Amino acid sequence: MRVPAQSVCTAIRADIVSGVLARGSRLTEEHLARRYGVSRVPVREALRTLESEGFVVSRRHVGACVAEPTGQDAADLLEMRALLEPLGAARAAQRRTEAHLKVLRGLVRLGQERARGGRGEDLRSLGEWFHETLAQASASPDLTALLSRLRHKVAWMYAVDAPARPAEVWAEHGAIVDAVARGDAERARALTARHVERWRGSHRLRRAADGVRNPQHAVNTAAPRN
Repeated sequence: MRVPAQSVCTAIRADIVSGVLARGSRLTEEHLARRYGVSRVPVREALRTLESEGFVVSRRHVGACVAEPTGQDAADLLEMRALLEPLGAARAAQRRTEAHLKVLRGLVRLGQERARGGRGEDLRSLGEWFHETLAQASASPDLTALLSRLRHKVAWMYAVDAPARPAEVWAEHGAIVDAVARGDAERARALTARHVERWRGSHRLRRAADGVRNPQHAVNTAAPRN
């Protein structure tokens, strides 16, 4: 069974973001095909996609390598996110569906419960899910894809400190959802801009050697085909 290049791309990207594939390291099709248990064809396609996203670079006489972003690259990411997240929230207020609202409200309830109970171990993943759903509610595929890519790259370049008062984070999320539910685009935009800017200081630039080095499971257990 042929494994889609998108699945391989997701796996390679996750290993880059987590630091399993170190910055500057060489990426050969043969090695990656063995690693993920796939043929070289989806690996080749995945590397092209990741190069277009800025996670991979092609070097003369070397081939594909994990990119090595600069501090300025990282700073630019936070600035772009600060501009685009509020735009996504404003569009969500105009275009959201009841299904989007149901998920957003459910995430806010769960996040507030976990924050009040001091169970913060999965608040970060809930927050990522919240922002991903808010972007999807904008009904703008290009903007949603761009914001998703920005979140991946921010996670790659920054370590984020857990907030001292997580209940405040989820109160802000709740206020954003209320504005989206009322269709108040300008309030949704303003609240999201304030939220992003307020927590911007919790981001600490990672060193090149930083990262969570957990092994990635194979995408496919079948033997690779060349």
